[in-house]
Amino acid sequence: MMDSSPLKSTPAPETKEVMTNLPQPKLKVFTDRNRTNFLKVPEQKLLAILCEMMPQWVTPDFLTFVGMVGSVLVMVGFFLARSNDYYFLLSILGFCINWFGDSLDGRIAYFRKKPRKWYGFSLDLNMDFISVVMMGCGFYYYLSAPYNVFAFAVVILYNWTMIMSLMKYKIVDVFMIDSAYLGPTEFRIILILVLIGEMLLRGTAGYFTIVVSAVLFIINVKDFFRLQKLGTKRDEEDKANKLLS
Repeated sequence: MMDSSPLKSTPAPETKEVMTNLPQPKLKVFTDRNRTNFLKVPEQKLLAILCEMMPQWVTPDFLTFVGMVGSVLVMVGFFLARSNDYYFLLSILGFCINWFGDSLDGRIAYFRKKPRKWYGFSLDLNMDFISVVMMGCGFYYYLSAPYNVFAFAVVILYNWTMIMSLMKYKIVDVFMIDSAYLGPTEFRIILILVLIGEMLLRGTAGYFTIVVSAVLFIINVKDFFRLQKLGTKRDEEDKANKLLS
């Protein structure tokens, strides 16, 4: 049956052609998330391609589960590597699987226009915390004293970073998961390179934990004071808004 509504009309062929040739707006995923990591552009392009390739049965929750499987493989690889360093290959595979699931789970929901923002936000943060703890436990088990203490410190400091990201989100309404040019993806790549170095020269991972714990501590302290300034600015803005209302 033909639609006779005066509010709808069929565009002329040339109009259709012009509309088709117009640049289509890019899909914006996580508009409240500000990314500054070094690999942001190529990573986003790759994730966009993967979103288009994923079959419908691959759901966000399934991808979250895949990411957790990757974290378990990382931990198991650390445990087994005490007897043979080449088990780190299992950990490297786990980091890749973890990136795949953790990076795609929320993005594919937005890509399919079926986002569950706060459900996904809560699930993602909890799974990230569990993943970091599992990986840290594996690192702690593999390393001998005193390096295992620094591995424990890395877990604490990384989770401190996550807590401050949440506080930034509360204060400025922008969720930031990167520290300057380093984000979770870059951190995974660094860890993979460290594991390769450990396979070639035992002891590399121990020195790495010392350096990373020191760097994370410095970054977190700087972010803490920056966050206090943002909090003060937000308080002043709220007071000014109350006076105007």
